[in-house]
Amino acid sequence: MDNALRSEQGPVLVTGGAGFIGSALVRRLVADGLSVVNVDKLTYAGNLDSLGDVVRSPNYNFFHADITDAATLASIFRGCSPQLVFHLAAESHVDRSIDAPHEFVQTNVVGTVQLLEAARRHFTSLDESGRRRFRFIHVSTDEVFGSLGGTGCFDVSTPYAPRSPYAASKAASDHFARAWMSTYDLPVIVTNCSNNYGPFQFPEKLIPLMILAGLRRDRMPLYGDGSNVRDWIFVDDHVSGLIAAAERGAPGETYLFGGDEEHTNLEVVRLVCELLDELAPDGKPHEQLIHFVADRPGHDHRYAIDSRSARDSLQWRPTIGFRDGLQATLAWYMEHREWVERVQSGAYHGERLGLSS
Repeated sequence: MDNALRSEQGPVLVTGGAGFIGSALVRRLVADGLSVVNVDKLTYAGNLDSLGDVVRSPNYNFFHADITDAATLASIFRGCSPQLVFHLAAESHVDRSIDAPHEFVQTNVVGTVQLLEAARRHFTSLDESGRRRFRFIHVSTDEVFGSLGGTGCFDVSTPYAPRSPYAASKAASDHFARAWMSTYDLPVIVTNCSNNYGPFQFPEKLIPLMILAGLRRDRMPLYGDGSNVRDWIFVDDHVSGLIAAAERGAPGETYLFGGDEEHTNLEVVRLVCELLDELAPDGKPHEQLIHFVADRPGHDHRYAIDSRSARDSLQWRPTIGFRDGLQATLAWYMEHREWVERVQSGAYHGERLGLSS
């Protein structure tokens, strides 16, 4: 099979490339010499600051666009003629989806369908060689599978059982992506990942929220009793998986990326506190700042990913352990306070989300 990431074969289109995972992917692709077209609506969680020096690269182009805008998408595909699409644009915060489910349906479902249609029309315009190389990588989440008990892991055969508006919208988008493969022969690959963390993550997510609260010596709010379990993957390891899926994945297949790092939320926050005590000591244990709050509605108990199929098929594996990744993440936030101030810009200041009703 042709390598989908040979630079001479055309640009790579990334939706949501100003977001957390998307910007990490764009930075990697440009560093690898690829020509990248970034399409992003620049919502509160998308910020061009996350791209660093990439924005000045001759291999990078940006379109400020909404993926629900079919005419604009068609124009972008005609203008850049991508060989590969990484679809990451999404509303992605569970708590926000509780308050505004329609926004999640609009972006994650309607927007995905509009993008699939634009990609399909582009795909049918390609010659045989171009169609053989083209791939549509649909990036999703493990939350589509619902909640696990105390044992077992999600794998590629796990049935869907979403339990939040966010998870339901992503599950629907996964099904539409696969339907475009089955119905129109669009070469789609679906990926699902566990919880990502690392530099440039918007402060509403657990790890940066706790890091920043700890640095300010504010209360560190933790849902319920903190016993909910998540599998954590460093964002650069996830990006490596997405690139491996594009290079070596088979259309119609699903690949799951996890870090094999299961921890309760309380364990995560305690480790953040331990690292804060080491890297930003102020004479008082940061663990004193942990503050338990009422659990959110429909809070899934446990997620865990069985990524053996991705490891075997794609020759991929995570390389960054959780403690090392968390320490690097904390150090990055300590060194980039100005980035946090710019991305928050009055829209979000660490308040609890998802319980306004």
